[in-house]
Amino acid sequence: MPLAILYSRAISGMDAPLVTVEAHIANGLPSFTIVGLPEAEVKESKDRVRAALQNAQFEFPARRITVNLAPADLPKESGRFDLPIALGILAATGQIPGDKLDKYEWAGELALTGELRAIRGALAMTYGAARSGRSFVLPRQNAAEAALVKEATVYAATSLLQICAHLAGREPLQRYVRQDETERDGNMDIGGSLYPGMEEVKGQSNAKRALEIAAAGGHSLLMMGPPGTGKSMLAARFPGILPPMTEDEALESAAMQSVGSGGFNVVNWKRRPYRTPHHTASGVALVGGGSNPRPGEISLAMNGVLFLDELPEFDRKVLEVLREPLESGRITISRAARQADFPARFQLIAAMNPCPCGYLGHYSGKCRCNPDQVARYRGRISGPVLDRIDIQIEVPAPSEDELMRQAQGETSTVIRQRVERAHQRQLARQGTTNARLTVKDIDKYCLPDNAGESLLKQAISRLNLSARAYHRVLKVARTIADLCESDGIRRLHIAEAVQYRKLDKN
Repeated sequence: MPLAILYSRAISGMDAPLVTVEAHIANGLPSFTIVGLPEAEVKESKDRVRAALQNAQFEFPARRITVNLAPADLPKESGRFDLPIALGILAATGQIPGDKLDKYEWAGELALTGELRAIRGALAMTYGAARSGRSFVLPRQNAAEAALVKEATVYAATSLLQICAHLAGREPLQRYVRQDETERDGNMDIGGSLYPGMEEVKGQSNAKRALEIAAAGGHSLLMMGPPGTGKSMLAARFPGILPPMTEDEALESAAMQSVGSGGFNVVNWKRRPYRTPHHTASGVALVGGGSNPRPGEISLAMNGVLFLDELPEFDRKVLEVLREPLESGRITISRAARQADFPARFQLIAAMNPCPCGYLGHYSGKCRCNPDQVARYRGRISGPVLDRIDIQIEVPAPSEDELMRQAQGETSTVIRQRVERAHQRQLARQGTTNARLTVKDIDKYCLPDNAGESLLKQAISRLNLSARAYHRVLKVARTIADLCESDGIRRLHIAEAVQYRKLDKN
């Protein structure tokens, strides 16, 4: 039969739409044509496939070869279609049996020797294959990642010859079984700590308390203080006090990294992402983009931490792109021909200096910045962006005595245990973290007592809090109450939550 039909997957945003690969062999002058909106990487597969078939001792037909990648209006990119194209040509020329091709979905880039190389987006493609009821055959380098989808049937191969032997019934491929070591909880200290410990930070008890609240309720946080006070050190230890990732959260995070440029390393399974883009990063680098849209830093930090150090040094337009994802938890990338919707549920941890020289408020008194310079420097962060940050704290310089003393603070394990208990209270009460409560949920779960309500009214009047800031104060107060194992929100919880809005701009 001069026609063979196989199935593969493309990558479009977070989705992996089905692609039907049709290979047709006809009489005529020798040619090799690929149609179906292929990009440059797919067009180049003609040379890779020809060399791979010849080096694997197969005959490359000197006839008219047409390969169609359907649907025709879906752009196809990367070398993942090398394998199905090669198998289609072999089946259409009768060199391998084609009766089993429709039971599988295929993806893999071919080396000139016929070996299979790793591809991008294996996890997202495996989701689609599992839903279709077909097995998935892919390079061995991607098998551990693909096997994270429990309901999927994954077969790993190292070469084109191995797959042909499987189809011919000579050496069947063995189903890839998920390894036990990938089941570990990435946030627990198994075989050594995966994150540096909070006990290594000297002093800064107020900052540690704020980080604990942020971890328990999923709140965003901004730290302001002179250089060398431990802001970056605290942020690096923040993932170690977050509650463990659930199976669904881990799969969401892994799938997002899988479609990113760097791919997903199975060693990081169930480990919270920690992304730290440089302040020279562009808006596209943060939110994602490109002709074939790929996720940016805010999406790659899915269910993890996005740390922006030296926040005012970021371009103002770059910081403004954080508005929508901080509010909605999603980002939509729109281009003339394509649109992609990426989730952006991350925790923002930011740090900044109090003034251009950095030493405003330092006990050394060496700051010489005038009020106008300080105002201009802080004005690089717009009011709407600052309004969306739940917790804003000052991190003062530690005294000489604190620096000379040996660190004796609580360990990350102790703090994480309190965070986990508060997190479980939130899930049992409302099914989500306090930071994601809607306005309707706030009215239901975040009602303060009379004394707390009176204090909140005074805070709104004196600090000129916006409606958004008012709701965020209530959310933070709800988290503080959960850490105290209190069912209601009291005056002291409101008082602590209000003090975390000191940097609000009037």
